[in-house]
Amino acid sequence: MKFDLPEKASQETIEIDAREIEALLQGPAMDLPKWPGAQVKLKDGRLLYIREARRDEAPKMMEYVKRLMDVDHDFYDIVGARVYSEILGWYRHRLKDPYTLVGLIDGVWVGFANGRVMNEDINISLHTMALARGGRIGAVMYYAKAYYAFEMIKNTEWWATYESYNGWSRWGLGMAQPSYPWPDVQHELGGARVYYVTKKYWDQLIKNYVRESAGGDLDFNVPDSVRKANETMIVPEEILV
Repeated sequence: MKFDLPEKASQETIEIDAREIEALLQGPAMDLPKWPGAQVKLKDGRLLYIREARRDEAPKMMEYVKRLMDVDHDFYDIVGARVYSEILGWYRHRLKDPYTLVGLIDGVWVGFANGRVMNEDINISLHTMALARGGRIGAVMYYAKAYYAFEMIKNTEWWATYESYNGWSRWGLGMAQPSYPWPDVQHELGGARVYYVTKKYWDQLIKNYVRESAGGDLDFNVPDSVRKANETMIVPEEILV
């Protein structure tokens, strides 16, 4: 768009460095605490290590998630498409204040949980996935990111929504989550209903419920041997759905 100049300009063409535009498009990041890494002994005896995903791991994570788009039951296709876009948005700096946690067993990627921080108060839960069967990995990953939101970032509200019947049954119904009036308040995942948890509700009930669903608490005293064993992510060849 161009308008006629109302005043003579000594320089009618101005060169702009793309890095200056990037500063506007990307925006300043919030000063979020680092997830320190935690281990959980699963119900089946395996040791799950949860750490932050590294940006250089995003391409191989996207290659795996891309295959979910071809699974046409239980909404795996739409979950795959959305998780792919979220990982890509994080990778390309086009997602505001995201966090991406991965669960690993002896280096093998078995769990995923992500979200983003809207502001100092609200944490938006995006997706949680188990890439391997057994051990309640999905529940552990969900607990880890909710713990990160309330106990580390100190958010006061957790916004979630659900694409699948199983997700809604386990977490929306299971946690007796209230919801905001719809369509007045919409979740960014498709404009769906927002199911929320307050910090007060988390402390009163939800923290223990999710911890019990996970089957164990988070242990942040992780030995160097466990960290080293899970430093390099191994992406599973098989998709279990």
